[in-house]
Amino acid sequence: MIELKFIVEAIVFAAQKPMTAGDLRGVLAAAAEQGSEEPARAFKKVKPEEIEAALEQLAAEHAAAARSYRLVCVAGAWQFVSEPEFAPWLKALAGEKARSGRLSQPALETLTIIAYRQPITRAEIEQIRGVSVDGVMQTLLERGLVEATGRAEVVGRPLTYGTTTLFLEYFGLRGLADLPAADELRRIPVEHPPSLLTVEPGLATALPEQLTLPSTDPVAATPAGEAAPAAAPQAAPATPPPADAAPVTEAASGQP
Repeated sequence: MIELKFIVEAIVFAAQKPMTAGDLRGVLAAAAEQGSEEPARAFKKVKPEEIEAALEQLAAEHAAAARSYRLVCVAGAWQFVSEPEFAPWLKALAGEKARSGRLSQPALETLTIIAYRQPITRAEIEQIRGVSVDGVMQTLLERGLVEATGRAEVVGRPLTYGTTTLFLEYFGLRGLADLPAADELRRIPVEHPPSLLTVEPGLATALPEQLTLPSTDPVAATPAGEAAPAAAPQAAPATPPPADAAPVTEAASGQP
């Protein structure tokens, strides 16, 4: 009887797209229903765990064989890929496809924060980076690396963001568990105030208590921790005459 791992290997090899364990299970079930051969019917109710185990075994065997290709899992789906050192000859065969431009350093920093702290709001990203991320977020959304995943349970219910399947494919990751450790990034505290306001375009989002509202009362308008402005000087009172000064009389003035 044919082993499950060889059946799975043949399906992945002939498939036109990466295959998940669920996809492979569906193919096995369809083959059992459509075919009359006993071997096909024997794999009708194969469990996904068995398929995953067969794929892992195949991947280990291909890696040990040190061939020009290997079996890998990217974004939860399995596919055969060539080894990087054979790229020059494969480019000459198939031609080099134009790829979108590389991500800028600010975009990579923002994408890293989202990957490790998702789901996360735009204001929380700005708290960590210290700058506005409006333009960078637009780029990541247009490239399909980031998507809105829901709304935060705070006042205003801002959108939360997370990475996409394309993000995993872009970096060749099986899943988010394969991200390199970044304990320092995970330890950065992120406050969750009831609301967040942006002071000026291009600046980081400020917390409400950091803002000072205009007021006609000079004392109320003074930010906390600063001394109130000195009061305007008043006119000095007239200096009283010395106690022993002689009073001015009509005689003293020379009048009769």
